Amino acid sequence: MKRAVFDIAFLIARVVTGVIFLAHGLEKWFGGIAAQGRAFRGMGVPMPEFAATYATVVETVGGLFLIFGLLVRLMALLLLLNMLGAIAFVHYGHGVLATTGGWELPGLLGALSLLFLALGGGRIGLDGLFSARFRRRGERRAAEEELAAYAPGARAPEPSNVTPVTGESTRPVPSQEVTGESTRPLPSQEPRVPRQPHEHRAGMIDDDDMRDIDALVSDEPPPHHKPPNRG
Repeated sequence: MKRAVFDIAFLIARVVTGVIFLAHGLEKWFGGIAAQGRAFRGMGVPMPEFAATYATVVETVGGLFLIFGLLVRLMALLLLLNMLGAIAFVHYGHGVLATTGGWELPGLLGALSLLFLALGGGRIGLDGLFSARFRRRGERRAAEEELAAYAPGARAPEPSNVTPVTGESTRPVPSQEVTGESTRPLPSQEPRVPRQPHEHRAGMIDDDDMRDIDALVSDEPPPHHKPPNRG
């Protein structure tokens, strides 16, 4: 509700300002740019012919564009420069009131031009319509891209550090494990030697030793092995 009230108030202020500028521009236009240049020369305005042409065109075109809300910021900048020139070279030193030739009217129109330069033309106008259209188009494009990214069958982007493999895939198997400065084969890569059941390995107890230990624990004399017959 507050935004709608603001838009309506801004529209009224912009249209009224545009009508005032258009009226002054048409007055200069129908009076003749040459006559306006001579009047500016009598007022002491520098480059009177250029100043008369600039004021006539900017006030006419700028006022018309303000009414329709087209290129509002650009027109507001040109109109603001026009009003600053009018205050500086014509109305300055005559007070404030317009009845004494003061800067009342150009000051008010310049302040409104500054407001339009800062805020634009509002939503109700050609600029607002074009801006809303472009914004909706951008939002629609962003929504379509998001839907396409999450659509079924969409391929997720691959990480940049993964190299695609074509043909038969091969999986590298590490053959060594690095520990500190030394390397040793992995357990899965160590050669396996089958253990012989009756082989006596250093530091291990064989079956005969186990029988002697059992005899000592049970207080029975250990069985004597018959020496081999040498005769």
